[in-house]
Amino acid sequence: MNNDKLQKLLAHAGQGSRREIEKWIEEGRITVNGKRAKLGDRASASDRILIDGRLIMLVSTTYEPIKALMYHKPEGEICTRDDPKGRPTVFENLPGIPNGRWVSVGRLDLNTSGLLLFTNSGELANRLMHPSTGLEREYLVRIRGAASPETIKKLTTDGVELDGRKAKFDSVIGADMAEEGTNHWYRVIIREGRYREVRRLWDAVGHTVSRLKRIRYGTVKLTRDVKRGKVAKLAPKQLEKLVASVGLADEFANQLYSSGRAALSKKPARRPASRSSSDSGSENRASGKRSSAKSEPTSRADGHKPNRKKFSKRPSKRGAAGANRTSSVDDSRRAPNKFKKSRRKPS
Repeated sequence: MNNDKLQKLLAHAGQGSRREIEKWIEEGRITVNGKRAKLGDRASASDRILIDGRLIMLVSTTYEPIKALMYHKPEGEICTRDDPKGRPTVFENLPGIPNGRWVSVGRLDLNTSGLLLFTNSGELANRLMHPSTGLEREYLVRIRGAASPETIKKLTTDGVELDGRKAKFDSVIGADMAEEGTNHWYRVIIREGRYREVRRLWDAVGHTVSRLKRIRYGTVKLTRDVKRGKVAKLAPKQLEKLVASVGLADEFANQLYSSGRAALSKKPARRPASRSSSDSGSENRASGKRSSAKSEPTSRADGHKPNRKKFSKRPSKRGAAGANRTSSVDDSRRAPNKFKKSRRKPS
């Protein structure tokens, strides 16, 4: 395997996102061949790499299949691996994965439910989260009160200043859901993943968010069959579509099941029929004659000759008396005479 930047190599191995690994390098948590790593270092799978003193077993990731999961996060779970307060985390419900770990694509806060994506590729996770890709995130939002047309215009056109930057929704549409007293539901689409951005945007226009649920991330929608706290594996075509949406289809071509392993699933082409058999069949059909069903088998393409004795020992259908007789040239000539009816005229 060729040398790659250390953060890229570890991200491909599913150890974290590039941004996260760069922080670990700056903090001195990573060593390569006994030396403290620094930004810009390159490494390969044959190098001895340790993170916090833990040896990382790397294999060539060129053909390591990309995997991804969708998880229906319930309220009350946090998106970190370990919590000092002992609260449940989203990683507790994920299946194990060999030669790597699951990397979360973004986060949802404690009181937000809905779709979370996980992948074994830190590079894919980083690209899915990067603002430059502009992937849509769709949410169901329940707010106190009803949003006026002026409020919706401000949220979608004018924008609201958050942390010195303008932020806005791509769209705000009333959701087809039953109203709950003074609460109203809306579908909103946003292209950024800034901290609590959806809640802060509504707060800025005087509406408090009482319920928030993410229902789509890019090309992946949360389906009804994925219940709260449950996981579903992305289908190969679904994963391929997600990878292509962030421009990584070519880079991950050999790591996608639907493209990298397609050749293994192809069935060998059938050998065309011999000319003699096909020609004779077509001639018989053209002339209206019925071809014989018990034609003698021909030799196989691999040179194996059929056992002709097997066909010659087939029991005769002429009656019980001839059932155990083997067919031969002489018997076949005499057999019909034995069973002929007498044509002598009665005296």
